[in-house]
Order: sequence, then C-alpha cells, then structure tokens
Amino acid sequence: MENIYLPDLAVIDRIVDETHDIKTFTLRFASRELRKNFRFKSGQFVEASIFGAGEAPFGFASNPNHPEHFDITVRAAGVVTRAMHALKPGDYMGIRGPLGNHFPLEEVKGQDILIIAGGIGLPPLKSLIDPMLDCRGDFGQFIILYGARTPADRVYKPLLQEWSERGDITLLQTVDTPDAAWSGPVGVVTTLFEKIKLAVDRTVAFTCGPPVMIRFVIQELLAMGFAEERIISTLERYMKCGVGKCGHCAIGHKYICVDGPVFSWRQIKRLPER
Repeated sequence: MENIYLPDLAVIDRIVDETHDIKTFTLRFASRELRKNFRFKSGQFVEASIFGAGEAPFGFASNPNHPEHFDITVRAAGVVTRAMHALKPGDYMGIRGPLGNHFPLEEVKGQDILIIAGGIGLPPLKSLIDPMLDCRGDFGQFIILYGARTPADRVYKPLLQEWSERGDITLLQTVDTPDAAWSGPVGVVTTLFEKIKLAVDRTVAFTCGPPVMIRFVIQELLAMGFAEERIISTLERYMKCGVGKCGHCAIGHKYICVDGPVFSWRQIKRLPER
C-alpha cells in the first residue's frame, strides 16, 4: 500500500462463523492493481475500519504466500467489531496495512517448532503455521498446543481436525470446561507441556493468547530451560493509529504497533509493565 495513513477499500468474499461471537472474514482489495501488488508477513496486522463505527487492529490470520486474499478473525467485543459482525459477503471494509513487524520464519528453519495458542490467539499464529507447513521439510519436530475455554470456543474447528490427522505434526488441545462430547484434556494450556518431549536447545517456541496465558506460558518455558531468544510472543495493546503517532500502545520507549507486535522474551523482559 502506498499510503498506510489512508484506508483502501476491501470487499468481503466470505464470512465463516467460528463461534457464537467470533467470525473470520476473507477479504480482497477492490483495486485489481493493489490486489496484485499487496504483500504481508506472518505476524503483521491491519487497521480495519467501518464507516460510522471506527477502526480497530487485527492480525492477519491467513497464509502470506497467498496474499491476493487475506483473512482476519474478529471477536464481537466493541462498537467496531459488532459493526463488522453485521456485515455480509459483498460489503466493504477500509483496510490500512500491512503494519508492524513479523514472526521470524526464514531465521528458524532447521529448528524444532513449538506453537502455544490460547483462544483467539490462534489466528495470528495461523499466519505463521500455514507457510511453515508449506515447507514442512525445512523444520524438525512440529508441535501445536491449543487451549480454549470450552470446545465450542475453539476457532478453525475443521482445520484443527485436519491438523490432528496429519502424520507430520502433533496437535494437542485442551479446554477449561468440557462438554458432554469432549474426550480430550481439561485444564489450562500449560498442562499440555507434560505430554510432550522437547529438545529445548533446538526448539523455538511461539505463543499468542490472553496476556495472563502468555505470562504463565513464558514462565513454564523458562523453567524448562528455553533460552530467552527462543521464546517469541506477541504483546497486546490498543494499537489505535498503527504507525506510532498516537502513543496509545507505548510501553516505555517501544511502540507495539511499530516495534512489535512480535517480540522475543529477551526484548520483553526489558520493558516496563511487562
């Protein structure tokens, strides 16, 4: 995009109901030229706007190898997101981006990969998992741990089933509160650590989810012996402008929208309010 300060029109091609309050929107830019030239990286985000409602940030939730269409997964939690949930295919959003930094992808090839996601923290990590699975042979052991409040609160249920049936990755899921049909583990996502075997010296861990989950995940990873630079996380702040001008997402001297949202634990631990 030539001007990240101004939104471009994107049309909604598809809407998937993930849970009772979460939807995934598949979008493409209305401009054919912009569609052709648009690129993004895993972990980056956009500012999406609805006329009359406002603007809010959302991480990419799709494969950057196929940027002609892109997904954002949205929980209805405020004025903007509720307005989004009222839209239908063929309607438009304003999109600014891509914004922010990105997950290391090329840098971790040859390593074992551990993904730890909680609830709606899986969508940003999906933008990393997808391209990694495109070149699965470039990585060693590949483990995904996913936790949600209930079985119904899990996003991407068909994809989770697909991952569980693959022979070249390990997917473990847990929920806080099971229903009658749930036969899997019950508990917070860190309880899944005891079910896996890792070589911490050759594993890179990526995590995204509620801040309280991330805090305990990082504590567990450090206790397991992970080096600080091998723990990669996102930080959550209200990234109002997305370009480091408004100051809403400042933590000390860092702006989450520009310097993040992706950080290693080595970087995070130096920040105030961590």
